[in-house]
Amino acid sequence: MNTFNKEERLCSRKFLDLLFKNGSSFLLYPFRVSYMYVPVEHEFPAQIVINVAKKRYKRAVDRNLIKRRSREAYRLQKELELYALLPESDELLLLSLQFVGKKIYDFSFFEKKMAAALKRLIANLEAKNTTGKDGSN
Repeated sequence: MNTFNKEERLCSRKFLDLLFKNGSSFLLYPFRVSYMYVPVEHEFPAQIVINVAKKRYKRAVDRNLIKRRSREAYRLQKELELYALLPESDELLLLSLQFVGKKIYDFSFFEKKMAAALKRLIANLEAKNTTGKDGSN
């Protein structure tokens, strides 16, 4: 399952606006991760969008290189680090990875940081689920 299908990419303008207005986020250098759940039918448990600021990286070649490395790191780790640990639910996880680093790193750095970001995301989701359930009782 080391693929990255079209259905796993977050393309919907409505969902993107919703994610950036109402989603939670954290910073784990060099990524800023935004996330939220939406109640919608889905084939995959998460949809992701990867951003690199044009203001910081003027050349499209550099932005594309960073996006390619980020996508590849996500593709290789999503099954073990994210999908296996997500709770079974009828909600879709919207996910945004914004690259905020100041330089272009090699792929091994991207892999380590992506694994750390996904682990922290799971920890945040579990913490939110436990507090949400406790607060409703």
